[in-house]
Amino acid sequence: MIGGGARGAYQAGVLQGLAAILGTRVRNRPLFDVLTGTSAGAINAAYVASKADRMADGIAGLAALWSELQIDDVVRVDVTSLLSIGSRWLRDLTVGGMLAAKRRANHLLDTTPLRELLAAQISVEAIHRHVANDMLRGFGVSATSYHTGTAVTFFDGHESVAPWTRNARVGRRTRIALDHILASASIPLLFRPVPIDGAFYGDGGVRMATPLSPAIHLGSDKIVAISVQHRRGGDGIVPPSGESDAASDISIADIAGVMLDAALLDDLESDAERLLRVNQTLALIDAKRRSHHPDGLRAIPLLVIRPSVDLGALAADQFKRMPAMLRYLMKGIGASEGRGVEFLSYLAFDPSYTRPLIEIGRKDALSQKDEIEAFFFGSAAWIEAAEHIPRAG
Repeated sequence: MIGGGARGAYQAGVLQGLAAILGTRVRNRPLFDVLTGTSAGAINAAYVASKADRMADGIAGLAALWSELQIDDVVRVDVTSLLSIGSRWLRDLTVGGMLAAKRRANHLLDTTPLRELLAAQISVEAIHRHVANDMLRGFGVSATSYHTGTAVTFFDGHESVAPWTRNARVGRRTRIALDHILASASIPLLFRPVPIDGAFYGDGGVRMATPLSPAIHLGSDKIVAISVQHRRGGDGIVPPSGESDAASDISIADIAGVMLDAALLDDLESDAERLLRVNQTLALIDAKRRSHHPDGLRAIPLLVIRPSVDLGALAADQFKRMPAMLRYLMKGIGASEGRGVEFLSYLAFDPSYTRPLIEIGRKDALSQKDEIEAFFFGSAAWIEAAEHIPRAG
């Protein structure tokens, strides 16, 4: 699951739809036995993994949590907190290095409430227990090391899963803790970097160019990927209808929205295309030749569920719903009603935004019911063990 701030609510809706479609077929087994996530997707994956022994109920609980989420459940929005962080930025930008500072500004929002929320809602001990008793084959969250620029997937999994090292990404076996989940969801500059083992980490989407790879390394036979990015049409140059009368300038909020989308969301589409090409190539090679491949390449069926509408555009009315002090600061970087909506969507933690996203996600999954059933149960191999979906990630 690849998240994008408040747009992670869409994933909860898709999971609801999947539970409705698959629940009667898998009985008391988990819908998936490999779960991985990045950014808000890491939070969703961790919540569901912690409820692996009753995954359908856990998914319902996740949707309920998103439907009631408020921005002050995620970040501190009181005047004192926002002014304190803002003054630190002002000091560092105006005085520069002339004054020694014990703590320099490296984030815009205090996410202490998010830590408290996740500590109350997610049992990391339950995740470890479910892996230890083979209820889950593996669980992983990806974060970016700000010291090395490497994408690190922290995972707990079956003893047969080996740590991995690839170009700019590694898999590190560890006992999952709350800090690993928070690090994966720490949106750069917006949220505080998270220290782990002497290094600082942030959102895994920044450097994870192959977001499907952790599920593959953890042993998934099939992958269901839930994106929060609507596939845009057009040639990417002409503004969509109604946007041709753009202002004569562009704001930091506009730029930040595009940059966050590019850094956190775009890689899933590229990785999905790459996996499909590999599958098509392997289909041209006979099984005997494939069995002798030094890397043990195998075809891995992929199902990507994407939003049927632009989730960012749905945040257009969220500016007026934000707390007054946060609205004031957002104005300083050019956000307003109708401006910087992609950026605002990352912070639109409000039921007026998350509830529609949950419903859209649920409907998007249900609209693909036949495709989903064929994906999981389309061959005798899957029907033979209908109560257990083999290593779906």
